[in-house]
Amino acid sequence: MLDVEAALARAEAAAGVIPANAVAAIEAACDAARFDIAALGEAARSSGVVTIPMVKWLTAEVAKTDKTAAGYVHWGATSQDIIDTALVLELRAAIGALVADLDRAIAGFASLAERHRATAMVGRTWLQHALPLPFGLKLAGYAAALARSRARLTRLERDALVLQFGGAAGTLAALGDDGLNVAEKLAVELDLPLPEAPWHSHHDRVAEVASALAILAGTCGKIARDVSLMMQTDTAEAFEPAAAGRGGSSTMPHKRNPIAAATALAAATMAPNLAATILAGLVQEHERALGGWQAEGPTMPALLLVTSGALAAIVDIAEGLEIDAARMRQNLAATGGLIMAEAVMIALGRKIGRLEAHHIVEEASKTAIAERRGLQDMLTADPRVTSHLDAGEVARLFDPLAYQGVAQQFIDRLIAAARKS
Repeated sequence: MLDVEAALARAEAAAGVIPANAVAAIEAACDAARFDIAALGEAARSSGVVTIPMVKWLTAEVAKTDKTAAGYVHWGATSQDIIDTALVLELRAAIGALVADLDRAIAGFASLAERHRATAMVGRTWLQHALPLPFGLKLAGYAAALARSRARLTRLERDALVLQFGGAAGTLAALGDDGLNVAEKLAVELDLPLPEAPWHSHHDRVAEVASALAILAGTCGKIARDVSLMMQTDTAEAFEPAAAGRGGSSTMPHKRNPIAAATALAAATMAPNLAATILAGLVQEHERALGGWQAEGPTMPALLLVTSGALAAIVDIAEGLEIDAARMRQNLAATGGLIMAEAVMIALGRKIGRLEAHHIVEEASKTAIAERRGLQDMLTADPRVTSHLDAGEVARLFDPLAYQGVAQQFIDRLIAAARKS
């Protein structure tokens, strides 16, 4: 807020609205170290807006060195101008920090995807074994999803973070004919785009940023959920990086808990509700409202913190994920070949039709489960299959990486998209 006040003084002096010699004293007083933050918070309880006591304090600080300059503090602005523009400046800084972490996470997952594009693993749908897929495809999907969040935030930094400067009712009447000139100069001072007009009661841009933050937190949560499931003792395919004292239990010495995943999941649980508060605040009255935009003050920092925490946890995972490819192969074999049932059904279906092939392979699968036998053995003993596919052909159908469709092209496309955005 003090940065905005100092920039306002410079802009108004440049426009000839206030004396040029008033700027130095105002700028010097715009130093947060001079202010008692706790006292401002207490005063805000009575005023309803922290800007009011801050401007009083700022005026008093300026008056200590230049009483004339003190008369030009906050000239022509309203409290909401300062608060909203300060929020925009905070969001700009926050997006920069998030993008830096996104760059790391995206690079980490893209590199892992390249390294594990030929590592076969179980693909799971409805939490059940479905089909084999290359682990690189899952990792590339993480990179691309995070890259989409990076692209959203980068776009919003450019399009949504704009100056708020409209005076008491959005007309800049206190500045007469100089209003737009001052607004233009203030936008330059703060390096912010100047919108068509003030947006005091139209906070759709802020809501869009909040939505993008919640989406990013959700993406982090999705990745964390996958990692936590892969870390389960019964699965044991991939693990968060290990470190002394990390992931332990207060009572069970053997535990290796998914700490980063827990952090990201907790944050992803909180983020949608925080974003919902911002969205609920869109309903505002007339030219300047009460309640809706004030809720952004405590909510947006909380949303930024949980999103940043989720992303930091994902960076940790992306840069240190431990992968057990041998266990992935074991898990592929856990169902005795059932995971390749579709591959056999499709190959056989080309000979006898999909529906009949589905019936034969489904029957063989059920019998294999009941008799605890491998599906491949069942099929090579079934003349309905061997009359169309010999034993060698059936055996080849049980190679997991031979049945991956265009997964490798998808990996290439996802990585390219992640690195481009």
